[in-house]
Amino acid sequence: MNMKNKINILTAVLGVILGVVLTLSFSKIWEKKKFDGDYNRWRKLNLILQEVQKNYVDTIDMEKMTDAAVVAALSELDPHSVYLPPVELTESDSELAGNFEGIGITFNVPEDTAIVLTTIPGGPSEKAGLQQGDRIIKVDDKVIAGVKTPQDSMVRMMKGPKGTKVKITVSRDGTMIPFDITRDKIPVHCVDAAFMIDDVTGYIKLTKFTRTTSKEFREAYTRLLSQGMEKLIFDLRNNSGGYFDQSLLLSNEFLEKDDEIVYMEGLHRPRQSYKADGKGKLKDVRLAVLIDDGTASSSEIFAGAMQDNERGVIVGRRSYGKGLVQEPINFTDGSGIRLTVARFHTPSGRCIQKPYDKDYAYDIYERYAHGEMTSADSIKVDTTALYYTVKGRRVYGGGGIIPDVFVPIDTTKATKFYMNCTKKATPVRFASTMFDKYRGALAGISDFASLEKYLKDINLERQFLDFASRVDGIVPAEGEWEKSKSYMMPQINGLVGRFSKVGEEAFYRFYIPIDDIIQKAIEQ
Repeated sequence: MNMKNKINILTAVLGVILGVVLTLSFSKIWEKKKFDGDYNRWRKLNLILQEVQKNYVDTIDMEKMTDAAVVAALSELDPHSVYLPPVELTESDSELAGNFEGIGITFNVPEDTAIVLTTIPGGPSEKAGLQQGDRIIKVDDKVIAGVKTPQDSMVRMMKGPKGTKVKITVSRDGTMIPFDITRDKIPVHCVDAAFMIDDVTGYIKLTKFTRTTSKEFREAYTRLLSQGMEKLIFDLRNNSGGYFDQSLLLSNEFLEKDDEIVYMEGLHRPRQSYKADGKGKLKDVRLAVLIDDGTASSSEIFAGAMQDNERGVIVGRRSYGKGLVQEPINFTDGSGIRLTVARFHTPSGRCIQKPYDKDYAYDIYERYAHGEMTSADSIKVDTTALYYTVKGRRVYGGGGIIPDVFVPIDTTKATKFYMNCTKKATPVRFASTMFDKYRGALAGISDFASLEKYLKDINLERQFLDFASRVDGIVPAEGEWEKSKSYMMPQINGLVGRFSKVGEEAFYRFYIPIDDIIQKAIEQ
């Protein structure tokens, strides 16, 4: 064998040896990267985040990465298990607690400018001198008028810890006025209106279940009982729920001892039942409960308890279908999660929660598309989920509370003129114009009868049609106003009436005659 061949053989052998060495070396390196991805102990998630932190090419915002990972993980559960960063958690808790810290006003934004509707009596804004009708131009040094500032951003700028100061600059009759306001605790009311519709029928509108709900509800019904109430129309439409215990307290007012209100059950939560103690003050009052697709959670617990115990008639349209028990878990950084741990069931056994499949977020739109809002026959009833009330009447599960008396949406009132006015918020903007014009007179009216007479005397109908034509260029076609008038004018009267001392109650009083669901409830 010549030297050249020996060298070639040696080279080949060395190449094989080197290849083996390199393969072994890379194998050992690769073995180090094979992690114990134990899903049962969440180890894989931790390892991935650690590797990203150690090896990623750029600087990492670990707080942002961690929050994103938590949000992504919870998104694989149900739609209501959520992560709340510190700011959102504080806002959520403050709203449900029935108070928040801020300046104490309510406002709307009809033309890209916030207009003060009311100043809460005894609150910081009233003490500082803000008045109904003031246009808010600036918060501190930031202009918020005429620059398309989102309404929730305005709220955040005005809210703040008790004792902190904020400068609110308003336009009043064309004059710019700055106010230095010290924020304070502001009560949030959940009873929007409570009054007698007739000699024996009371009406209470409840907007949410906060920490103060049972107290406010008790004060409202006590006053109505003293005025002769024998029947109550309890309006839970668009009430998205809130504190569970408040729903129990309200249900207890109507039920006999040991009547079941609701029970909850989950994989890690054994069945827990809640029953009435028989000490309620409204057990002899006839009851009609109003619900719609915005009625959810604690509102559905109440409606389901009344229906299954045959305690009241449920009127309206199928409720939302949110019956999951959210348990709060808070962290030291001020954030937290709301984790679903069980499901709510009505006394008959119906699960309030609707299925959360891929179409969950679009369920309400689907109801419109399938005609459920206009026809009871179009309601998707799960006939396999059959249950019985205490008196043996059939009720069905499948999500939400199906009313005893269905009331469809009346689409005949939606003329082109009405729709055009709605798109431009013409009635709301007209109302603020009327307040500017009749501010002094409205401020002195404190009872509904006087308000009704005054608004009739100033001929709001003629003024509204003139405003719609002159300002927005909207003119009803022949015959349109005759169709729209009976539906629009009560709303317009109510929007203007809110600027009087009658307040929110004015809107509901004016609206009752054209509210098909309330009218049907009165008949029951």
